[in-house]
Amino acid sequence: MRVGFDVGGTFTDFVLQNADGELLTGKRLTTYPDPSEGCLAGLDEIIARAGLSWDGLQQAVHGTTLGSNIVIERKGRNVALITTAGFRDVLIIGREKRYQVYDLFIDKPEPLIPRRLIREVDERLMFDGSELRPLNEEQARRVVRELADEGVTTIAVCFLHSYVNPAHERRLAEIAAEEAPYVAVTLSSDVSPEFREYERTSTTVVNAYVMTAVRDYLRRLSAELRDRGYGGRLYVMQSGGGIATSEAMERYPVRMIESGPAAGALMAAAYGKLTGCPDLIAFDMGGTTAKLSLISGGKPDTVGQFELHKVGLASGSGIPMNVQAIDLIEIGAGGGSIAQVNMGVIQVGPESASSDPGPACYGRGGCRPTVTDANLVLGYLNPDSFAGGSMRLDVEAARQAISEHIARPLGMTVEEAAWGVHAVINSNMELATRVVSIERGHDPRRLSLIAFGGSGPAHGCRLAQALGMRIILPAAAGVASAIGLLVAEVKFDVARTYQRRLTELDFQYLNGIYAEMEASACQMVRASAVASDVLVQRTAEMRYAGQGYELTVPVPSGWLSDASVPALAEAFNSGYAQRYGYSLPNEPIEVTTWKLSAFSSGPGVSLPRCAPAIGVEPTACRLAYFPESGGFVETPVYGRYSLGVGAAVQGPAIVEERESTTVLPPGWRARVDEWANLIAEVEVD
Repeated sequence: MRVGFDVGGTFTDFVLQNADGELLTGKRLTTYPDPSEGCLAGLDEIIARAGLSWDGLQQAVHGTTLGSNIVIERKGRNVALITTAGFRDVLIIGREKRYQVYDLFIDKPEPLIPRRLIREVDERLMFDGSELRPLNEEQARRVVRELADEGVTTIAVCFLHSYVNPAHERRLAEIAAEEAPYVAVTLSSDVSPEFREYERTSTTVVNAYVMTAVRDYLRRLSAELRDRGYGGRLYVMQSGGGIATSEAMERYPVRMIESGPAAGALMAAAYGKLTGCPDLIAFDMGGTTAKLSLISGGKPDTVGQFELHKVGLASGSGIPMNVQAIDLIEIGAGGGSIAQVNMGVIQVGPESASSDPGPACYGRGGCRPTVTDANLVLGYLNPDSFAGGSMRLDVEAARQAISEHIARPLGMTVEEAAWGVHAVINSNMELATRVVSIERGHDPRRLSLIAFGGSGPAHGCRLAQALGMRIILPAAAGVASAIGLLVAEVKFDVARTYQRRLTELDFQYLNGIYAEMEASACQMVRASAVASDVLVQRTAEMRYAGQGYELTVPVPSGWLSDASVPALAEAFNSGYAQRYGYSLPNEPIEVTTWKLSAFSSGPGVSLPRCAPAIGVEPTACRLAYFPESGGFVETPVYGRYSLGVGAAVQGPAIVEERESTTVLPPGWRARVDEWANLIAEVEVD
């Protein structure tokens, strides 16, 4: 028996797979301020529903937005930074590049640590790791004592060029342990041993900023699981798409910032393989945000650096982190996204009603209109069976909220205003889909769209129609990210900067770096008590000499030598041409950072096959709004679990299941495959 549970901004999702391979799913509102309360209540419920006990549980895997929420909401406390003398303002200066060149009013992201808690220590290493000035230990002791006296509980340490030589950082950690043993210390040479001072400092600071809260949360959750009889370890999804023990995430919480969304991308890749669509866009729309990612060749695209809380999807506008992560675009577009009138037009998001108080229709005190309220007014949602029947929705409250805040100010009917909200959120997601496909060098018309999350199937067909795509609507779409937690492998990523041109590499030194990284990463994977073999995959960040941005290129296994150079160059030129449409094969190539991933495949997850269709009869009919049909039309409603293999559904139609609702517009046709997926596309005359 294995369970996965994923905490989102509005709902927490659960999935349990028993020894027979049967999947049980659940969904409940996320609890604030402590999400673990909802997690434990949901786990108790789903284990009891399965007729099993906690001592039979073999594995528990968790996905959470806790880390990203702490950063976005600036809830970290008592965190300080110690850096090289003369570099106190690295976080404040950031990068010179403006993310919107012609906007005179843009703001850079505020540093997570105020300047008064950024302290300098005299020391200096050269670019090659040689010592220019030794660490002033007396000054270091004084600075640590001062910070401890001010109530600091976590210290980030980032010295110049420590990615080459970590000696000074490690000595300061020893001093901190002597002077203030109760203060946690995180070193840039451990968290992000890579070049680029601003990004490395930012990564280390984020790790320190969320460390205390994440550590306390994971320890509390693990203790509660043990008290219930669970004898295994708690695993946590990482941003890069692998799981690791909660103990590892207590040391490196920056690696789990995009924990939940990564699981959804893994599940999308698994469904893509089942349906013969290895190249697709994963569209995960929940209650608070929508996440989009590109799946190429059956695997999610990953990046070595990502930004949290970007402004308008603009590169350079967020908080950068040097961690391996699935390449996601995340926007404030979910079922709980609040709609309002701004300068005479409808604006939706990024502010969300979340689960407390939630949309107006939840009846929990919310009075502002949201996307869920609009979908309810349009007839897409069943007010008597929402979130698996655990909630009843108040249609009149939704109408009143839309009337007061949208319809009256714009002189519209409530239905027109609700459709406006629905259309605006679709437009926002269309832009994000173009970013994740066209800007990555892919024509969306040659890709499939897989829509999941609690709200994804209600908007997926409209999004696919705007981009000329076919769409896959998986079974149990509302809890797909939780299922993705059971798909993930145990994984740990490491990286080291060694910057040289391809033709100037010291291969003895490089092979030594890879040997150290492999030993470190494999040790972390084996600490997870995996039974299968530990596998290793190597990559490198490359660019044409003189450029400022890199591409990730696969590095062959085994001993590297001069004979490896032509293959590395060919791989880079090919990847460059894929991304930018051309390559420069005669230009010298430079490698900046060498990376390694150690992983071990887990037991996986078995998706049940669907029985053949006996008949295709709607379970009900209700009025739903489709503007191309003139407004409200009588629309057949189908139960997802009664549709067998080969069943075909003609739009307009609504397909309901426990955790989500699919809206099939006029002109669309969907069929059910052997895995109970709905494969839908626009009919061609």
